[in-house]
Amino acid sequence: MRRRASHISRKRLTVAIGVTLASALAATAPVAAGQSRGDSADHADHVEVEYFTGPGSHPRHTQVPASAPLNKKQQATIQDDGDVLPIVEAGASDTKVDVVFIGDGYTAAQQEDFHADVRTKWKEMAAVEPYAEYEDLFNVWAVDAHSQQSGVSGDPTSDVRKNTALNSAFFCDGIERLLCVDTNKVEAYAGKAADPDLVIVLSNSTKYGGAGYNAITSPSGYDGIGTASSDHPDSDQVAVHETGHSLGKLADEYWYDESTYTGPEPGESNLTKLSAAEMAAQKTKWHNWLGQESPDGGKVGAYEGGGYHGHGLNRPTEDSIMRTLGREFNLPGREAMIAGFHKHAPALTGVTPTGRQVRGTERMRVDASSHARVRWYVDGREARQARGESSVTAGTLGVPADGRPHTVTARATDPTEAVRAPELRKLLTGSLSWQVTR
Repeated sequence: MRRRASHISRKRLTVAIGVTLASALAATAPVAAGQSRGDSADHADHVEVEYFTGPGSHPRHTQVPASAPLNKKQQATIQDDGDVLPIVEAGASDTKVDVVFIGDGYTAAQQEDFHADVRTKWKEMAAVEPYAEYEDLFNVWAVDAHSQQSGVSGDPTSDVRKNTALNSAFFCDGIERLLCVDTNKVEAYAGKAADPDLVIVLSNSTKYGGAGYNAITSPSGYDGIGTASSDHPDSDQVAVHETGHSLGKLADEYWYDESTYTGPEPGESNLTKLSAAEMAAQKTKWHNWLGQESPDGGKVGAYEGGGYHGHGLNRPTEDSIMRTLGREFNLPGREAMIAGFHKHAPALTGVTPTGRQVRGTERMRVDASSHARVRWYVDGREARQARGESSVTAGTLGVPADGRPHTVTARATDPTEAVRAPELRKLLTGSLSWQVTR
């Protein structure tokens, strides 16, 4: 009997929706190893990808052809494949950030190797701040995809071809380190996990490479797809950089040339047209961090260059991970990442439903992140004796035993000083209320 993770019964299971994805967006399929950019002209649709030429390098962008919609045979094959294995279970999926790893280039006999690679890669990613501090906010799942052959195309050379479940291929669009996949297939496999928030394809290879499909917004709810080789020691940095885009909504802080940006003020939190003095005066962007020592080195200010332009845009620090792999997130970047975590993992969620009246000795239960401070209130007045409790009764809160309804409220706030922007701090606070009669 095929193995299924227990979480599937607790949540909505997204069905295979590769065809929906194909009609909704231009998802990318790998170009055959060795194909030149000019050869892609036969495809009407293209999608932008980000890639990395080597450890410590600045990323680059290119356009690659979109994949074709899945046919019925492919849909049937995927539907019968893809066991889901829990790697880390920190809580219910609707209260945590769900990271989904999908393996490619692993045969049926190599699935345990894939699971071991997921554990290793997540351990590496989770050692990077702010992941390390907020590791308890994450669930991690492994979705098996059985490949006919072990390894991936383009490894080690462009003439190598492998028959794999997701069509992983180096030399995508003629670029050796660009590791492409068929994202329609990725979408269908990712849908086997409950509510994926972050999707990473782990391709069975020791070769350095990866890609970020950051322009893709999936019908399943996640933003973008990252690819990384399973056994290169620096591939975790590729994945972490890509999560800066998907979870933190951060812009790239590198540039290609001496061009000057002339567009509107960027929407991303880590790029601006303003000087440090203008940010301070207008109290906008990363003004709260100006002059502070940043974990990626140096002080937060306004450094010229970013968003692919050498001039006209400023970035917060000289050299963060959004500019060069192997670096740390800068202070504004960490702030954005923590806020991004909390978008998927609320500071407070209710175990006891709030839509009905609570009576007698029934318990009110909540689930709060380990960073959040929980406080309870009866008709607006704090019940100090219940601070920090996740399960209370009307009696322990001191609800009057007068047979009348009273409002009990639980509030939780992550007090971290790493998030200063008021609009982001709102994501770090949660509140739930019940009508209670005693």
